[in-house]
Amino acid sequence: MSTCLRFLRILLCIYCIANEVMPAYVKLKNVVCTSLDKDFTDFEYCFINSVNKTNRSLSLKVKLFQLPITNFTLNTGFYKKINGFKPFLYNVTIDGCKFLKNPTSSPQTKFFYDFYKDVSNINHSCPYNHDLVVENMSEYRINHRLVKIVPFPEGDYMLQLLYMAYGINRAIVKIYISLVL
Repeated sequence: MSTCLRFLRILLCIYCIANEVMPAYVKLKNVVCTSLDKDFTDFEYCFINSVNKTNRSLSLKVKLFQLPITNFTLNTGFYKKINGFKPFLYNVTIDGCKFLKNPTSSPQTKFFYDFYKDVSNINHSCPYNHDLVVENMSEYRINHRLVKIVPFPEGDYMLQLLYMAYGINRAIVKIYISLVL
């Protein structure tokens, strides 16, 4: 009896240590890019690819047909899956040109902007005279922000980015992730 109890104690200690040492991590599940105005913008590509067995990355390219873009608005919503996706913490609408001049003006938007600012050409203020590209935004980049900086609970999430230019909805990007232990 005592060896069985000792074995259970050891298993409990291992379990407790493992849960402290092994933090949650982010898994990219899917990305859906939708152009709402094909005369204004369209997606050349929008996909998640495997870098290796344990890391995936997101890439997308948006073709802009009416250049330059001097006025755009961004709505950033963060949703958690609870019987469908429900709003979770953030749903912010900002003037994109003003934000890019001063990213600290909206801390919530900056939190998500920092995911991709270093792996994209969406990193300067207006006007935009070129197509928009995000290349190889890795799970590691997302993991660092969602787990290390602001710990989020385990579950399935969706980040929805609604882009409007000149007051008209132009495109939606939905990024689906899982936060697992």
